Amino acid sequence: MASVKAFIRTSAKRADTVKVRFRVSDGRNIQLFHKSEIEVEPDMFDEKNQVIKAKVVYPKEKRTEFDNGVADRKKLIRSIYDSTPGLTSELLDLKIEQILYPEKFITEEVEQKKQTYFEIFDHFLKLHKISEGRKAHYKVLKRALQRYELYKGITLDMDTISKDTIQDIETFLKDEKSVFEKFPKIYELIPESRTPQPRGINTISGMLSKYRAFCLWLIKSEKTKNNPFKSYSIDPELYGTPYYISIEERNQLYQFDLSDSPELAIQRDIFIFQCFIGCRVGDLYSMTNASVINGAVEYIARKTKEGRPVTVRVPLNTTAKEILKKYPKNDGGKILPFIAEQNYNYAIKKMFEVAGLKRMVTVLDSATRKEEKRPLNEIASSHLARRCFIGNLYKKVKDPNLVGSLSGHSEGSKAFARYREIDEEMKIDLVNLLD
Repeated sequence: MASVKAFIRTSAKRADTVKVRFRVSDGRNIQLFHKSEIEVEPDMFDEKNQVIKAKVVYPKEKRTEFDNGVADRKKLIRSIYDSTPGLTSELLDLKIEQILYPEKFITEEVEQKKQTYFEIFDHFLKLHKISEGRKAHYKVLKRALQRYELYKGITLDMDTISKDTIQDIETFLKDEKSVFEKFPKIYELIPESRTPQPRGINTISGMLSKYRAFCLWLIKSEKTKNNPFKSYSIDPELYGTPYYISIEERNQLYQFDLSDSPELAIQRDIFIFQCFIGCRVGDLYSMTNASVINGAVEYIARKTKEGRPVTVRVPLNTTAKEILKKYPKNDGGKILPFIAEQNYNYAIKKMFEVAGLKRMVTVLDSATRKEEKRPLNEIASSHLARRCFIGNLYKKVKDPNLVGSLSGHSEGSKAFARYREIDEEMKIDLVNLLD
């Protein structure tokens, strides 16, 4: 019958404390050993009874802790030995560690699964030819899902994610600002370029649509049969009628005296230039002096680069050429002296304020989806320059394909359709036809 004994080893160089060892004996052929983390002073250990010596002065609580610790370890070793055929000393150590420190092995298992899941996500992105901008949006989703895992203390698994999981993820995306405030450590582990802000329904719907695309790809790739979106409805993305500044308002901004704010004047010129070429801010910031060819700017719209690349060519009018002449040389060969996009948007709001462009416009609140009135200077951004270009051109020619060829929209684009809203002047022209 097997026996388990506790013992210690001392060397010529005496240590203050030594670790208690255990030996499993079963006949002549089986000798297993385990070195524990339990420590004792050599002079205090009773080798015969495997406890603290009875006659030495020793704190009562520590004596009880040691004696019970040795007895419990012997009992654990006996249990493992009786239930594990072919046990070795190495396997005994492993099984003791698994029982005493399960969190270590759970953490390693969770980390492995988490890494595998998001490695598959990264592989999904590599296989799909999408623009860098859209790829960046997918990476925002990935980081949000990683933070969701940390917040919930779970591991996303392609085979077990359910409709309820998706609902919980949607709630997390809505409330992530409050999660950040309560658990900032999560955002130190999985950071963003800026702290989380309240997300609108359109943003959340867009993120869930991207997640659904990934889940459907997993099924198509035969990595799982589970479709958590099968009976889950994503709120449709809704947009209000695009507002844009008129040619008169654009000219008012360009002619406004900003000599007291030379840095703001530079950004004003960049905004006006963007109003004349109508590109997205990402395409604008990619332009160099080489983008100007025979009196026009040429670029491949970033949104079409990975799909059906379309070269957009926009002739420069007199004012646009005038602005370029102001800034003939720029660092890195950029067409104009750009600043960070976020700072550019701040500057746009400021220039609208000082120039008195505070007309009230109707916008759709992204969170409530209700209409509200806001002054232009509070909501102006780089995209307003693109709207200025598209809205005013369409008002003049009323040909979506012609305007789309200058704005970089593909034919039949749903996004471009929003710019075709008939404005007040066009309505008056139509009514006057009845006279």
